Amino acid sequence: MTDGDGGPNAFSQAAWARNAAAYETIRTMPFNAELAAGTLPQATFRHYIVQDAHYLIGFGRALSLAAAKAPDPDGIVQFSRAAQDAIVVERALHGGFFRDYGIGPEAFAGTPLTPACHHYISYLVATAYAEPFEVLCAALLPCFWIYKAVGDDIFARATPDNQYRAWIDTYAGEDFADAVAGMIAATDRAANSASPALQARMHDAFTQATRLEWLFWDSAYRDASWPL
Repeated sequence: MTDGDGGPNAFSQAAWARNAAAYETIRTMPFNAELAAGTLPQATFRHYIVQDAHYLIGFGRALSLAAAKAPDPDGIVQFSRAAQDAIVVERALHGGFFRDYGIGPEAFAGTPLTPACHHYISYLVATAYAEPFEVLCAALLPCFWIYKAVGDDIFARATPDNQYRAWIDTYAGEDFADAVAGMIAATDRAANSASPALQARMHDAFTQATRLEWLFWDSAYRDASWPL
């Protein structure tokens, strides 16, 4: 990356810097600290993984809409593949945990979305429909980038026998790293031709999605549900 000098990675670097404190809060929050230690209760992880599977369906829809809005053929292919990976590749990860925890299709379908999951999906899909491609890229980027950063951090300190090793290895893996690098590059390309006003909206979207990343994990840790 550049040093914020207006080069090709200027937006992504600036967005990460603006939200560095939020990322540090996410990295050290109880859910991720206990996940790294392998001490996160299975009931908590089970709650999280079911909601995450629901979330990825909505995330895949938003990625598909980004593909439809992409200004060039390469972007259509990139976002279409990302949507496919969100549904197919990560479903395989969830499927392993679902089998371990005895979660069948009916149990999954019958589990309602939590307020945090519903809010995050609604935000991304609304952004996909209502905002231009540049803002949508910025809203989608934190899910890629923060998961990669958290995955790398946990991988560096997790024991080999950690019960959540499959999750850790997925988000610290090379395939996911390539997807994240591609998303960062696509967002920076979009920002390069955006006006200052549009870049400001991109920053707002990146920050809002970062907040929702924290809210999703915090909600899973607290087993938060609808109050009525």
